[in-house]
Amino acid sequence: MFDRDKWTEILEALTANTFRTILTAFGVFWGIFILVILLAAGNGLENGVKKGFSGMATNTMFMWTQPTSKPYKGLPQTRKFNFKNDDVPALKESFPDLLYVSPRNQLGGIDQKNNVIRGTKTAVFNIYGDYPEYIKQESMDIIKGRFVNYQDIELRRKVAVIGQGVITGLYENGEETIGTYIKVNGINFMVVGVYKTKGNNNGNAEQAQKNIFVPFTTFQQAFNFGDKVGWMAITANDNASITDLKPKILEFIKSRHSINPDDERAIGNFDLFAEFKKILGLFTILRFIAYFVGTLVLLSGVIGISNIMLIVVKERTKEIGIRRALGATPGAIRSQILLEAIFLTISAGMLGIAAATGILMLINKVLDGMPNKDTMMFANPSVDLSVVFFALIILVGSGLLAGLIPAQTAIKIKPVDALRTE
Repeated sequence: MFDRDKWTEILEALTANTFRTILTAFGVFWGIFILVILLAAGNGLENGVKKGFSGMATNTMFMWTQPTSKPYKGLPQTRKFNFKNDDVPALKESFPDLLYVSPRNQLGGIDQKNNVIRGTKTAVFNIYGDYPEYIKQESMDIIKGRFVNYQDIELRRKVAVIGQGVITGLYENGEETIGTYIKVNGINFMVVGVYKTKGNNNGNAEQAQKNIFVPFTTFQQAFNFGDKVGWMAITANDNASITDLKPKILEFIKSRHSINPDDERAIGNFDLFAEFKKILGLFTILRFIAYFVGTLVLLSGVIGISNIMLIVVKERTKEIGIRRALGATPGAIRSQILLEAIFLTISAGMLGIAAATGILMLINKVLDGMPNKDTMMFANPSVDLSVVFFALIILVGSGLLAGLIPAQTAIKIKPVDALRTE
């Protein structure tokens, strides 16, 4: 390995036909380059999607009521019903694996008339009644003031937390928001906080900034909701799966509201954790495809190196015969051919990794300079160090594979036959 004469001979052999060597090495270069780029692109897409879930409790399901589809206990089909306040403590008591059970109510939306007034400005926004825990389930940051707290809940304070989109619609540039008042459906609320959504909020970042949050109890009292609960956000502990708990939760709620156990329509639900797992499964498939395609391209380059080494062995038949006649062992001949193949493969492969790294650096620099980088579904395309070590192992193995057949061919040549070759 550290014989200077041997490495001099290897370099002379590879530079004897430089153009052929470059073309041969390009196959390995391109294979490892494609492998790294594909893996980095997959990671970039995965990072972008995960950024959309940033700050959100993914082990969460949402649950709401719908008209029943089956009669039950004398109650008619298409009956409408609502969740109640006491459903929340009942769920917490019956399912200790639940981390948060957040009841929610909502007013407004894009189909509603203007419902928020400040001075001479009016606009339409979503108004949510929430508990303090909801900020731990939603992807938002409080950039000014605070979120709803339990004193607001207990005292039914008329306070509100607004998004930056609300500020744009109701305030002048640079105007202070904390301590000001907005009128929601004719009722004054004091602004105590300003929030900003994290990441791209799954492609809906702009609309998510146009929400107003008020204490849940205040919402029920101010807008005459009684003890009605519109829907719930339910999050399980880290050691439990909300997907596994969901059937039991639905069964429990159906029994509390006299709903047919076989009625699949009465309680609508969205399992965020199940959807998140599907997305992660997709990225696992994409990663496998990247490895598969990159390995096939790399294998084609290795086959090219093996073919070229066979040609080199044939061209050096007389030289090999002379070395065998002078006492060179089969092991020495084999190691010479294998080292040539490994050196060519690793050199081309490392150049491929370096080129791919340079391209990724340029892409990341461009992405960092884009004004909408926070809302993009593609972020920080990169590969970790383990991929580089894995690629290095592939290159060493590929070099051995590429040189094995030519090496075996070389040691099978008899010295007398080799010396007769013209």
